[in-house]
Amino acid sequence: MTYYPLATETWNDDEINAIQQVIDSGRFSMGPMVKAFEERAAQFFGTNYAVMVNSGSSANLLAVAGLCYHPDYNINPGDNVIVPSVSWSTTFFPVSQYGLELRFVDVDLHTLNIDCNLIENAIDEHTKAIFAVNLLGNPADLIRLKEICDRNNLVLIEDNCESMGAKLKNQMAGTFGLCGTLSMFFSHHISTMEGGLILTNDRKLRDICVSMRAHGWLREQNEDSHLNFDCDPFSRQFRFVLPGYNLRPLEMSGAIGLKQLDKLSNFVQERRNNAQLFQQIFGANEDLIIQKEHGESSWFGFSMILGNKLAGRRDEVVKALAAQGIETRPIVAGNFTANPVIKHLKHSFGSSVGAAEKIDLDGFFLGNHHYPIERQLECAHKVLSGM
Repeated sequence: MTYYPLATETWNDDEINAIQQVIDSGRFSMGPMVKAFEERAAQFFGTNYAVMVNSGSSANLLAVAGLCYHPDYNINPGDNVIVPSVSWSTTFFPVSQYGLELRFVDVDLHTLNIDCNLIENAIDEHTKAIFAVNLLGNPADLIRLKEICDRNNLVLIEDNCESMGAKLKNQMAGTFGLCGTLSMFFSHHISTMEGGLILTNDRKLRDICVSMRAHGWLREQNEDSHLNFDCDPFSRQFRFVLPGYNLRPLEMSGAIGLKQLDKLSNFVQERRNNAQLFQQIFGANEDLIIQKEHGESSWFGFSMILGNKLAGRRDEVVKALAAQGIETRPIVAGNFTANPVIKHLKHSFGSSVGAAEKIDLDGFFLGNHHYPIERQLECAHKVLSGM
């Protein structure tokens, strides 16, 4: 029996009723509910535009596609994008799928985010962008990353899929670069069944993403879009301008999102309350490195890196936790370059990745929730203290 699960549902009757309203309407494919959710999300996160898609992974795909097709940026196959050595697979796959080289830079062992001290030495004449990741709720050093990008004529984009609601200097994570992505998968801060968002202030990028999420057509473009060209209204319905996909969300997901977004601030506050307890309970343990908060984390989960007498004993530790009904997971994908898929991805190293290797060997995380979990954290602490 699971005593301390990794994730739990965040729905109540509000979401069930929203689904029923969509069913009663007879409109199930992307429509007015999705549009309303996009408008509300843009307002909530403080951007001009939000584009909803069917997953955070799809949001990353469109963010990279939008960068490559953007008329104001000269990004071509063979150029490289600096990425952290620790993240989820679909941070990296779109970069490779668009013919760009992944240039891996190590992370900071304490924040788990890309180590800004290593970035400038990794930049070469082929570097065009930095794809920053805000890991496990924790904002990267986005202000410094933006300065590095501005100084080196690079584009900053953010994978904020694990960090919805996080802030840095009172600005929402996911809004510091050209665009940022969010995920609304079951285990994330809010859930819309499946779902993702691209946040941006850039009109051209927004129009590219809107076109490419639905076949690459013109249908949803305004008359002043840079993608438009003269054609009669009938032909315009099936006029294709970009090599797109079908990444559209369901109308139900938009309706659920409206209800969930109303609850997000409270969800994040409860997660931050749990994080204070986590830091109090585990912070003095000399055998653990716990994630150091940067800015205002939305605390997706609680990471631990084993050291001293626990170093090299992760398998033993996670089995002991599991015996008490406590679920664990690796810290995202650990050192991503150690995954067998790397042989299929064009890549290079902008630094050594010793911190990522340590995380890969000795890292794991516990779940966080939108309700108090003091007893669960105390139980996990008792297990670790007894090892």
